[in-house]
Amino acid sequence: MAAIHNPRPDLVVPMQNSGETLSGRMLGDELRRLRERRGYTLADAARVIRASTSKVSRLERGQNPVKYRDLNDLAEFYGVSREERAHLDHLHQQVGNEDLIQRFNDVTPAFFKRLIRLERAAHRITVYEPRVVPGLLQTEGYARALVRLTEIDRSDRDIELIVRLRMERQLMLDGEFPRLAALIYERALYQPYGPSDMMAEQMYHLRDAAKADKVNVRILPKQFIALPTPIFHLMFPDGEHQELAYVEHANSANYITQRAELDRTRKQLTNICNNVYDREDSVSALERAIDYWEQSAAEEQPG
Repeated sequence: MAAIHNPRPDLVVPMQNSGETLSGRMLGDELRRLRERRGYTLADAARVIRASTSKVSRLERGQNPVKYRDLNDLAEFYGVSREERAHLDHLHQQVGNEDLIQRFNDVTPAFFKRLIRLERAAHRITVYEPRVVPGLLQTEGYARALVRLTEIDRSDRDIELIVRLRMERQLMLDGEFPRLAALIYERALYQPYGPSDMMAEQMYHLRDAAKADKVNVRILPKQFIALPTPIFHLMFPDGEHQELAYVEHANSANYITQRAELDRTRKQLTNICNNVYDREDSVSALERAIDYWEQSAAEEQPG
């Protein structure tokens, strides 16, 4: 398991404000500025993305969403610098986050909206969970069972919205960034949150993720005395701000930005990383959990 990087601890990510609703317009304006500075016409840009000039005009006015493929093609055509490309990507991620927050606004607490705005801009996410499978790796069935357990006053409609939000947050992992490292306490694999077949499905999903290159799943052995508090740690690309830690409680969350607190959180994660199974043994631990839940599911069958 790679150690947690040690960036300058005095550089942290500030809280975002409500200005994210302008991100689509800002992205379009930036694309227009880059085009005009390089002397290209709307027709030139339209040929690059195989579209009409009117579509390009709507993109630049923020009236149409910009597909990532089109953003990539235009950035290459304009020959943008590394800093300009990072700014474009950040604006594009903010547009996606804005849509997610707007669609699930009624079931998303304010403290969690901040995380949604930040996580897609991260280069790397490290999450430690001592009790449950991390939300970014939950199956729909497992997520629904947890939400029903914790959101006992919610309507069925709200529960389904919360589950859908959790599933759609996972889509960001399909891109090149952020990279995800999930550190999971082994005892969490055996904590029942629903029927055994649902638990087995979740273990299969984790096992498959552990074998993939994009997600780094490591299991903390059950004999280890585990830190009781979950941690969500974000690293951002080189720039003015590089690091943030997030600790969620029942009805609130702490965004850790102070140097001493960030140092302590990073040391906690490093200690966990130094004690997790390696990749092969983590997969073996997940396969043991699969066997356990499959056997349990077989015993639950009538007759």
